[in-house]
Amino acid sequence: MASADSANVEVVNSYEKEGLTDNPVLFTNERIQKDSQGICRDTTESPDGSEDEEDGEDDNDEEEDQEEAEEEEEDDDDDDDDDDDEEPALKYERISGAVPDLLKKDSASTLVVVNKLMALGTHAGIVHILNLTGTRIKSYKPHMASVIGITMDATADFVATASMDGQVVIRSMSTTETYSFDLKRPMRTVTLEPNFAKRNTRAFVCGGLAGNLILYEKGWLGHKETILHSSEGPIWQVRWRGRLIAWANDLGVKIYDYVSQTRITFIDRPEESPRADLFKCTLEWQDDSTLLIAWADHIKVARIRARPKTSNNAILPPFVVEITAVFQLDCMIAGIIPHPTPTLASSPSQALVLASDSASIISSTPSSLSLTSFLIIAYSPPDTFSDERTDDRVRQARKAAERPELRIISRAGEELAADALSITDYHRWGCNDYTLCDVFGSDIGSNEGRSYVVMSPRDLVLVKPRDRMDHVAWLVERKRYEEALHDMEVIEAETPQVAKEASLSAAEIGKRYIEHLVSDGDFVKAAQLTPKVCGQEPKRWEDWIFIFAEKHQLHVNVHVPFIISLLIVVLQAIIPYVPTETTRLDHVVYEMMLAHFLTHDRATLLKTIKEWPREIYNIDAVIVAVRSELDKTASTSSTISSSPSSKLLMECLAELYTANRQPGKALPYFLRLRRPNVFDLIREHNLFTDVRDQVLLLVQFDDELRKQRKRDGQVLDDKRSDAITLLVNNIHSVPIGRVVQQLESSPYYLFLYLDALVMEKDPNLVSDFADLQVKLYAEYATPRLIDFLRASNYYNLEMAYNVCQEKDLVPEMVFLLGRMGNNKKALMLIIERLGDVQRAIEFAKEQGDDDLWEDLLKYSETRPSERQVCIIKDPPNINLQAFIRGLLENVGVEISPIRLIRRIKNGLEIPGLKEALIKILQDFHLQISLLEGCQTIMNGDSSDLSLQLHKNQTSGFLLGGKFR
Repeated sequence: MASADSANVEVVNSYEKEGLTDNPVLFTNERIQKDSQGICRDTTESPDGSEDEEDGEDDNDEEEDQEEAEEEEEDDDDDDDDDDDEEPALKYERISGAVPDLLKKDSASTLVVVNKLMALGTHAGIVHILNLTGTRIKSYKPHMASVIGITMDATADFVATASMDGQVVIRSMSTTETYSFDLKRPMRTVTLEPNFAKRNTRAFVCGGLAGNLILYEKGWLGHKETILHSSEGPIWQVRWRGRLIAWANDLGVKIYDYVSQTRITFIDRPEESPRADLFKCTLEWQDDSTLLIAWADHIKVARIRARPKTSNNAILPPFVVEITAVFQLDCMIAGIIPHPTPTLASSPSQALVLASDSASIISSTPSSLSLTSFLIIAYSPPDTFSDERTDDRVRQARKAAERPELRIISRAGEELAADALSITDYHRWGCNDYTLCDVFGSDIGSNEGRSYVVMSPRDLVLVKPRDRMDHVAWLVERKRYEEALHDMEVIEAETPQVAKEASLSAAEIGKRYIEHLVSDGDFVKAAQLTPKVCGQEPKRWEDWIFIFAEKHQLHVNVHVPFIISLLIVVLQAIIPYVPTETTRLDHVVYEMMLAHFLTHDRATLLKTIKEWPREIYNIDAVIVAVRSELDKTASTSSTISSSPSSKLLMECLAELYTANRQPGKALPYFLRLRRPNVFDLIREHNLFTDVRDQVLLLVQFDDELRKQRKRDGQVLDDKRSDAITLLVNNIHSVPIGRVVQQLESSPYYLFLYLDALVMEKDPNLVSDFADLQVKLYAEYATPRLIDFLRASNYYNLEMAYNVCQEKDLVPEMVFLLGRMGNNKKALMLIIERLGDVQRAIEFAKEQGDDDLWEDLLKYSETRPSERQVCIIKDPPNINLQAFIRGLLENVGVEISPIRLIRRIKNGLEIPGLKEALIKILQDFHLQISLLEGCQTIMNGDSSDLSLQLHKNQTSGFLLGGKFR
């Protein structure tokens, strides 16, 4: 029978093909990891007192010795754990509720979980229905001995149990429907058909020590019994999925097709395996076509597929089985469950974190087997003693078992994680005392909310994949706050509801992070975290700022300069993050920081004053403090101080006065600092009355600013000055006399101001300063002096003449002599100094004085001839011939040409005389013609008017009625 069944097995694993199935795949690098919830910690709980009574006094002593040895091992394990900083794969929670009380005087023997309900069988023959929190829903006692096998249907309504008393009982939780079968021999296992509650057949399969695998199906006359298998030793476990039934006996595992009613395969046990009853066989259907077999230290994965169609198919089973994987471990396997493992993770711990957050990675189809790992309970048998004949009762006693582990094994045979389970009285339990159940059964299509339950005789432990919140908690526990804070911020952004329900928050983690950084002295980084931690809570902000400020004051005696510089760095780091808008702190906090910077870092003080709103601190108190510091540096002169520190203090005062709405007090500091916005500040705040005593400073600053702009390549209007324009346009606020008084020490600036008043305002406004203007024009604008002299009547002529005489300004002297009535001297200046005949003639015409013309004619007689000019060492500006020719060309009504011609000496050669005489004659002829024409016109007009007068006087006129 066995050989016939094994012929249907196609082994594709390379080890089995080569006959190497005994070669071990050992996992020697054992990792025992801790979990924050306490289940994975290496702590030994003392045995229950009721159990100790059965072991006797010697056993108690032995257990105490074992506990001491275990505590020493735990210390070593703790040291190893500190070195191994790898994140646990799973998290554990001991199920409490009613469980401790239920197992206080009883012990659990078997467990099944369906639809988040647990059916727990005990050695007292009792079945407890519990939820995952341990709350007892229902209890009943179907057996008189230990419940060894238990199962539930998919609806969690029917519970089937198999007991050592030979009974198999099926009971409904919602109705009175109950089935009981007495098989007379101890029963080990039972399984219900799929959809048991919906099927009328109410079929189930059971087996036990009798070696018979029996199928029961309900008919009209009760359940019909069918023996599927017998005579190969006890049936240890049976599992039914879809149409396939798998069971294990002493020889191996068989699979039966319920539809075709044929046995399709036999999978034998590995050679040299331990006795079948010592280490139980676990059968777990991963899906409808994949069976996981864990027996002793071996794992096999069997894949069931349809047999290819051939001519011999009629006599062969419809399915074939291939073994896709075989693993041998360094431990015994007390339970196995398929466990999803994503392929996108870069490490085992990350894989488990991702698996708990992404359900789309795992698929429930058979093609997704490569994405599935195995979760197993690893049991290490205790070392057996070699000296069985010893009389030492301690050495004769049963050896304590090792702590069980929950391991994750990949499909590639790699151990991804191993967590040591803290099970009550674990040293007393064997491999067959543990059970591993999947809360969702074999449904691995989704990993969201996925969990497992580990059963021991004294405990129920809920096992869950670690999610992102667990990962954050693990990072916080190891003081990896930066990573924890980043991950928590991502969680809060993506799943705010999850973050809201979590015990940790980004603010809480940030607080711990800041405390850690402060204790390490990394204040700059700690300051950067304050916005996240303090948020909108002023009290928390104040506490942290005082912590930063006082941190090093306790150690000032160590190295004062170093501590001060470090404190400056700390406060500079936190300033950008201190709340100043929506959240306001106590004004003392802000003033404390400003006072510190005033003493140690004035550049930061200026930056802070510019950035902070004025309402958050007492600005008057800060002004007083800054002015006191400025007075100490003696920087109150009218020129800007060369000290950078004094300059910073003046800038601070200017900003403070401006922020305090006192721009007038800020103006002197802006001027000393040469701020380009001074003029805009004056106009914007109407500070003309404040600037009346700062005129010179204002004009000097404007001049320096213009020179700087010219050096920078800007094109400026030399005739316009911002300062002068401002003063000229506001003479009512800044009186002219006050400006003149301040600018007397700078004549050029005074000239610009007075000239702008003359050009842009009323010249009469500066009549009192006309003499001063004459001097300024003579010095800085000589070409415009003559215009001023002609336009103004308020200056002193003699003073003006003396100024022009000092500057040798002949045209201006001529004008002034003409105004004073000394025309002859003026004419001589024109002739002798300027040598300009045309100008002399024009001057004579302007004066209308016949004596001047006579002086001109006499002067023409006394001028040397051209020949004489050649022999004179220093000749006059003009010779006789040129002078006479000029007079001839410009004579007219004012002088008769006859008077000039008669004065020409005979024999005197005058170049151009002919042309000049012709011009004179033409002019006179034209004059005579004009006179004659005018006379003719006048005679004609007189005649016409006379005729009109005669006609008007001799003609009659009509009298109207109103004249009668």
